[in-house]
Amino acid sequence: MGLTASPRLAVFAIWLIPALWSLNYLGARLSPGVVQPHTLALGRWLIVAGVLGFFCRKELWLHRSQIRQQWRQYLALGFAGMVACGAWVYAAARTSPAMNIALIYACSPVLISAGAAFWLHERLRWWQMTGIALAIAGVGHVVVKGQWLTLSQVQWVSGDFLVLLAAICWAVFALLQKHWPSPLSAFARLAVMSLAGCVLLLPFVAWEYSQPDKPKWSWLATELVLLVGLLPGIFAYTLYGWAQTVLGASRVGMAMYLAPLWAAVVSRVFLAEPLGWHHLVGALLILPGVALVQRSEKVDNHQSAIPDTTWLKPPST
Repeated sequence: MGLTASPRLAVFAIWLIPALWSLNYLGARLSPGVVQPHTLALGRWLIVAGVLGFFCRKELWLHRSQIRQQWRQYLALGFAGMVACGAWVYAAARTSPAMNIALIYACSPVLISAGAAFWLHERLRWWQMTGIALAIAGVGHVVVKGQWLTLSQVQWVSGDFLVLLAAICWAVFALLQKHWPSPLSAFARLAVMSLAGCVLLLPFVAWEYSQPDKPKWSWLATELVLLVGLLPGIFAYTLYGWAQTVLGASRVGMAMYLAPLWAAVVSRVFLAEPLGWHHLVGALLILPGVALVQRSEKVDNHQSAIPDTTWLKPPST
């Protein structure tokens, strides 16, 4: 999309992409009392569907019959990728700090690899099983705030469990894309999935607006929708796909390891949220675990958040 194939610029993109992802956490944490979670998700995916649909309109029209035939698949993908991994994360942000969301979501590649082993019957190497164990231990350490010896005194955060459920849905989302091949290009398929997600979000948005305590629409609500739709949405997706074509999927995949770093910046600097030792220990378990899991080229082929590309890490979402 107008970008030159500059390796130096692509390396810079590896640092910029997770910074854009972290803005989704910022929008999520600022949204309570301003815009409801399903409404925020609807706004985000409407922007993605509209922009990508416009640029891919000829391709979408050419494959309209296949899209109609696969409408059930797109609804399933829209629920897993756009409802669960969108609105649920925004709902979780009401109680879960940004750093918790980032670290729990960082285990998504591990869940995808485990799902590929059990569902697609891919063989896990010993180092991958070690990585899965490390990542699970890291997530557990974050959720219990490192208080393993005093679990009865832990103040459980419901948002952490909702984020974990969203991460599981993201794994399902990625695996279903591999299981259900499509004639569409990466961005055209994402446009259709986003639109399907918007259709599924509509009843939830209607329910939110029927509540007596719903927040009134404001300029801040509009700004949050534009923030999550354009920067961690359109811009990050496009930049990641372009960087993959220049540097390859494995090198660009390193951006995911920078996501918790940027999340820490957002959490501490912009949201004034405290960072604890349990966050650091969790990161030291989760990220090496993910690195071990991703050593397999076969598993990498299932880690696609944009169909037909090798890997696009959400953070978020």
